[in-house]
Amino acid sequence: MKRLLFLLMIGLVACSAFAQPKARRTTPQKTLEQKKQEVRTQGMTQRALLMYPTALEMPEDVVWRRDIYRELDLNVDANAGLYYPVEPIDKQLNLFTYIFKLALNGYIPIYEYRLDGNEMFNDSARVQMKTVLDNYHIYYETRNGKIRVDNSDIPSAEVKMYYLKESAYYDQANSSFHRKVLSICPVMIREDDFGGEASKYPLFWIKYSDLEPFLSRQTVMYSNLNNAATMTMDDYFTMNKYEGKIYKTTNMLGKTLAQYCQNDSALKKEQTRIEAELATFEKNIFGDEVKKKAVRDSLDSIAKLDPKERRALEREAQKTRRTSSAKASRKRSSGTRIISSSGARLSVRRERH
Repeated sequence: MKRLLFLLMIGLVACSAFAQPKARRTTPQKTLEQKKQEVRTQGMTQRALLMYPTALEMPEDVVWRRDIYRELDLNVDANAGLYYPVEPIDKQLNLFTYIFKLALNGYIPIYEYRLDGNEMFNDSARVQMKTVLDNYHIYYETRNGKIRVDNSDIPSAEVKMYYLKESAYYDQANSSFHRKVLSICPVMIREDDFGGEASKYPLFWIKYSDLEPFLSRQTVMYSNLNNAATMTMDDYFTMNKYEGKIYKTTNMLGKTLAQYCQNDSALKKEQTRIEAELATFEKNIFGDEVKKKAVRDSLDSIAKLDPKERRALEREAQKTRRTSSAKASRKRSSGTRIISSSGARLSVRRERH
């Protein structure tokens, strides 16, 4: 009896052990500030994307593509709208002030500018805005754990250039040619304290897809003659209204144009050559335009002829077609030979072996 009770108790213990649920994986709990930041970032981005859902994404399986890096000098008239106003006027902001505020409030991520100039958009390359402020001696205050920068302390007057990466590609799905901005990097130009040449300081890279929904809310002026002529910053980049010199293309050696061009003259020729290649590809993507123009010109010249001359050309064309068809029929009949014997005619067709 005791032995039976003992065995029953062992069975109950074993069943209870197997009935216990598996241990749950423990994940680190997010702080309240991290949760607020995540909700603020995701909520703003989703809302902006819902308001402007028409952004064109570049397909990954395109048959032809070329990546180009450009320098956008804000002293050039086509790009000057990105520089004005230097300090915010009511709701008017220039591009860098807008980017600076978005990054400071955590709405867009920013990524480090590496020494080789190439961009990387992974978590290891992300940069905190506080690091940028400290590295470039931008004055800020911390209130209640939040960084605040006054408009007058934002160095937008020193950001006089942008590095921009665009991709020219042919989309075979709809047989169209596009130029898509992929990323952008503000470049700060600071004078030397000793009166030397100004130095360039690329600040950080930004994915254009992260910035695009917000650019649809901000306008830019694109005419010096008509100050009422404005468009959104997103339209400005989508329609490729900017002008920039090519300083690099994606290549297997990873070299910039300055690294394999011996002097400024060779550099300018190489930039012109690359621009001409892109223009030629876009122009002739659906055929040789020179031949098409020659055909159109010939048809136009025929249409302008006198009716008598046109009828003469038509008769000449008909005569040429009849001659060609007669030659073709004689060529086909040459495959048959006639053998005559004792007045009887026998047609024998040669067979191929």
